[in-house]
Amino acid sequence: MQNKGVIVFLTVIVTALCLYYLSFTFVSNNIQNEAQEYATDAAGNVDFSKRQSYLDSIWRAPVYSFLGADYTFQEVKETELGLGLDLQGGMHVTLAVSPVEIVKGLAGNPKDVAFNKSVEEAREEAKTSTAKYVDLFYAAFQRNSPNQKLSSIFATAANRGRISLESSDSEILEIIDNEIENAIERSFNILRTRIDRFGTSQPNIQRIQGSGRIQIELPGVDNQERVRNLLQGVAKLQFWEVAESNEIGAALEAVNSAWVAANQSAEPASEDTVSTENLTGDDSLRNALEKQLAEIDPSRSGDNSISPLFSLLKPNYGLAYELRDTMAINRIIKNEDYKSLLPRDIKLLWGVKPFEAEDGTETLELFAIKTERGTDEAPLEGDVVTDARQTLDQTSRPAVSMQMNADGARKWRKLTAENIGRRIAVVLDDYVYTAPVVNGEIPSGQSEIAGNFSLQEAQDLANILKSGSLPAPTQIVEESIIGPTLGREALNQGLISMVAGLAIVVLFMMAYYSKGGLVAIAALVFNIFFILGILAQLGTALTLPGIAGIVLTIGMSIDANVLIFERIKEELRNGVGLLAAINAGYNKAFSAILDSNVTTFLTGAILYALGQGPVKGFAIVLMIGIASSFFSAVFITRVIVSWMSKKGDKSSISFATPFAKNSLSSLNLDFLGKRKVAYLISTSIIVIGLGIAAVNGLKFGVDFTGGRSYIVAFDEPMAASDLKSGLDREFDGSVEVKTYGSNNVLKVTTSYLVNEDDAESNLEVESKVKEGIATVTGLAFTDDAETLASGQFAITGSSKVGATVADDIKASSVEAMVVALVAIFLYILLRFRKWQFSLASIIALIHDTLFVIAAFAIASAFGATFEIDQVFIAAVLTVIGYSINDTVIVFDRIRENIESRGTHKLVKVFNDAINQTLGRTLITSFTTLIVVIVLLIFGGEVLRGFSFALFIGVLVGTYSSIYIATPIVVDLMKREIDNENANKEAKKLA
Repeated sequence: MQNKGVIVFLTVIVTALCLYYLSFTFVSNNIQNEAQEYATDAAGNVDFSKRQSYLDSIWRAPVYSFLGADYTFQEVKETELGLGLDLQGGMHVTLAVSPVEIVKGLAGNPKDVAFNKSVEEAREEAKTSTAKYVDLFYAAFQRNSPNQKLSSIFATAANRGRISLESSDSEILEIIDNEIENAIERSFNILRTRIDRFGTSQPNIQRIQGSGRIQIELPGVDNQERVRNLLQGVAKLQFWEVAESNEIGAALEAVNSAWVAANQSAEPASEDTVSTENLTGDDSLRNALEKQLAEIDPSRSGDNSISPLFSLLKPNYGLAYELRDTMAINRIIKNEDYKSLLPRDIKLLWGVKPFEAEDGTETLELFAIKTERGTDEAPLEGDVVTDARQTLDQTSRPAVSMQMNADGARKWRKLTAENIGRRIAVVLDDYVYTAPVVNGEIPSGQSEIAGNFSLQEAQDLANILKSGSLPAPTQIVEESIIGPTLGREALNQGLISMVAGLAIVVLFMMAYYSKGGLVAIAALVFNIFFILGILAQLGTALTLPGIAGIVLTIGMSIDANVLIFERIKEELRNGVGLLAAINAGYNKAFSAILDSNVTTFLTGAILYALGQGPVKGFAIVLMIGIASSFFSAVFITRVIVSWMSKKGDKSSISFATPFAKNSLSSLNLDFLGKRKVAYLISTSIIVIGLGIAAVNGLKFGVDFTGGRSYIVAFDEPMAASDLKSGLDREFDGSVEVKTYGSNNVLKVTTSYLVNEDDAESNLEVESKVKEGIATVTGLAFTDDAETLASGQFAITGSSKVGATVADDIKASSVEAMVVALVAIFLYILLRFRKWQFSLASIIALIHDTLFVIAAFAIASAFGATFEIDQVFIAAVLTVIGYSINDTVIVFDRIRENIESRGTHKLVKVFNDAINQTLGRTLITSFTTLIVVIVLLIFGGEVLRGFSFALFIGVLVGTYSSIYIATPIVVDLMKREIDNENANKEAKKLA
């Protein structure tokens, strides 16, 4: 075998990298187990605040050493293979920035009747429309005031230099669009700063490109109302005077003295101690915690003669500390006893981002802000800023130009006059973004803030300064809450599915392919290991759909080895020697494996590009799985087989057990002769299913219809029909109730107030659900789902999807389907050079998709209702990838047979290709069906519809590759076949 050394080298390198990245996961799990043990009392109760305190205390402390490099707990968490919210519990939120206030603020909040009417009309239309708010506003403005130009509204003093009375409507709309985009970016940065201090590990925030929405995931949160208030609160921009450290020196000395007195006269407390290293056999947990915390916080060391407030100061930087020391400082400055020693007109605020000190450490400044006693109002509020832009100073360095209104200019003149040579802090959300020195009195409202800014930092600061005059309130348009109980249950179901699927496939491959099956199993183990390692390297969280992707990969990754082994068996039956058969098997199977993997990878890439939430997680795993399975099944197995066959034709390696040796070989079934019967059967089932769907409708999930759903757990079995009839009275019939996994868990879904996204509406709907359930069942609601007592019920999870978000999801789903079909059409055309193959493939895929939808409708008619949602779309696209995989294998054999057909007719060539690949088709379908059935049984309610769609899809995909795709190619090539027959008849007559 050529290039064997390269393959071995790559395998070793990839394996080493996977071990390296997965090692962080093991370290993280060990630390979290230590935290759990530390926070558990003698009775077994866990104090979660104590556990979080433990983890927070070591956040920036070294906890892992690898080849001389030290990693903090923060770095370990950032590199580990994390769990998604559906596996550990938490809160998923999608926020939309309200553009209404941006438009009104940019116009100076005019009293123009047509303008205000248009703003409100656009606000209402935006609740049910996917169009941009600016477009809706402009259409309404043209209706309400057709002869009025936008410049008459927006040409204000604050907009001088940007908008004049001569500005066209299109120019003004472009400016509004830019301001809204800036507001979204500003909100994103503000929210990122907020969630970073929220106290959850591995929070995730990202912009959903093209939608103007912001998606946030907060694992493990237990106070949803606090999260909602934190995320939806309007940012408050303020300007404060800064007291220098020498002005509060006496107060800091008093705090230091009080701290020293308290710590020299008391025994060291132990409730906040933490461990930063692996425990040794000689250390008790408590001693290790005390020892390691001393390294982080000098308050725990033997020397209590000076407080951390002074001992941790960075020399030459004023009141500044290394980033890792800020927690120790916070324990002092947030202590009420020590705070009382500071002047009442002083509050301490941290800078928003660290700077790098000369010694390379990340350092954060602590600012002493001068306040007015008895009020939180700043000398100057941010609403006076009318404009701010990134500019260049006199030395061509990035700076920020700021313009204020008349009232602001007057106050700014007074504030700057009183603080020449001193600093004024720009504060947002109680973080200091910058504190420039005042060089002189600024008589006008026009100012320039210069400093050591990068271009990006100057742009960010200019954007932040606009938050006063152009506030950008955020609304939660999609929300999902997964309780820790639900998360643990999903994790267990996912792991059971993975292990069970793997075990059954292993047994089958050993029973059917003998030692060749062991080779395939080795490739499968490498494949799963590579998937997990690459996920950890990419910093991607493993979700339940991701586990489903791994389970599906288990079945599909066997396909390549089945193709190779069937080819080897075929060569051996033809009398070829073992080594020659192995070489021929790998060479002849390669093009089919490549084509089938590329087409499936295309569907995964489209899912990732156009999907959202759980669909993206599934797509990532699917793409990684396809790439790693191709490498392991084609190249790693080749090395193993080469080693096992080193004795040549006398080697003991075998690729079939006695009962499987000649199974499914030498078949000569006339599949094409039955194609019209197959067409009739398919058409009948699809028409019946779609007819049922047209009459009864399909059950769409919340993410397609919009609405709110709640997972409700009871202490005893509960009939869904009884609860529905009671809740119908509360919600005027707009409620659905179904069993969710077990008979004591129900899913309640309602479209009540679907177009309202405000907090009051959310609270009203949730209250109605709780009150309605309590009234119908006589049970009492409890927040503690962990210890559900008799006579109680709890909400263990919930989700909310706004109507516009639902419309976007439906649109992106349709787009994903269309793009997938077009991409596959073009790839098949490129590879097989005949449009008939491409068109037949697409017709077969449309057939498979309609068949799955029809199956859902027929199942609902028999009482088995499955929701059609985002995960269903992922399943359909996976079916498309799987089906085209099957079809490409047959097409590839047809292409090979055509090249060497001799005098055989085309129809016979096609029929022979189906027979020759039937063994591979049935074996691959069988192994895939095994894992899909395991998913259907053990995957839990979340994946029930997904698994059912895959189950039907695998069956119909196998059927269509035999009875639909190839026969349609024959029908489309009818003219070519007729010409061939005519030529043969002419030769006979001659």
